[in-house]
Amino acid sequence: MNEEKIGFIGLGNMGHPMAKNLEKAGFQLSVYNRSIDKAEDFKEKSTVYDNVSELVENSDIIFTMLTNDDAVKSVYEEVFTLNIAEKLFVDMSTISPEQSAKIANAVKIKEASFIDAPVAGSTKPAADGTLIIMAGAEENDLKRALPYLEKLGKQIKHLGENGKGIAAKLSVNYFISIIYQGLAETILLSDKLGIDRKDMLEIINESASGSGATKVKTPLLTEDNYKPAFALDLMLKDILLAKNAGADFPLSQILIETYQEAHNEGFGKDDVMGIINYLKNR
Repeated sequence: MNEEKIGFIGLGNMGHPMAKNLEKAGFQLSVYNRSIDKAEDFKEKSTVYDNVSELVENSDIIFTMLTNDDAVKSVYEEVFTLNIAEKLFVDMSTISPEQSAKIANAVKIKEASFIDAPVAGSTKPAADGTLIIMAGAEENDLKRALPYLEKLGKQIKHLGENGKGIAAKLSVNYFISIIYQGLAETILLSDKLGIDRKDMLEIINESASGSGATKVKTPLLTEDNYKPAFALDLMLKDILLAKNAGADFPLSQILIETYQEAHNEGFGKDDVMGIINYLKNR
């Protein structure tokens, strides 16, 4: 079987390193990004298109990694004007279950295939190819995408039909939003009590309370520098998506209020761990 031609749409903080891993693996890759400068370093080894239509027409499997419902809807509206029969679309964005289902159904009507495959992990796992990929897909579609997904993630979890990938992603990000707010409050408490942050974080990370989530944010907290790997605004988006999908628990409203107020106070573009600066100043 001939190697399939791969298209990648969306070269943001996550999409860029993910597409780079496909390029490094030697696949026939083409890329598109609305801001063309993000594609500059793909010109040597891959094909850079300046519109969605040409990329889709010249690709067999198309990956999309976009910011939100509106961005995904905009791209796929253009896709649906084309003949896409037998192509496979793999959306790795975190969007609402409703929008994902609409796109999946529309893709199938056009005699193409669709996988929702959002990821767990931020920019470093994206660069390292160690993301966890949560897939909602038909078995044969996932098998077709697997050689490429394996270059992006260390684990590909097939959770069932279309929609199950998004469901898992919203659930795990709901949990992570709790971890980050809890970590921020804990560090602020230990600051007040005169404990050095490095010491406190070492205790957290080496004890049962530590996790990959606490470890990856430790450098940001010790350096007090919140350059975004995953922006606070994106976490707010995901918490609201989780609420709309059925998260109605004691912590739900508290999380929404905290992250929304942090956004309102101007912390939205910071890394999600920048929630600590909002909590410190409130």
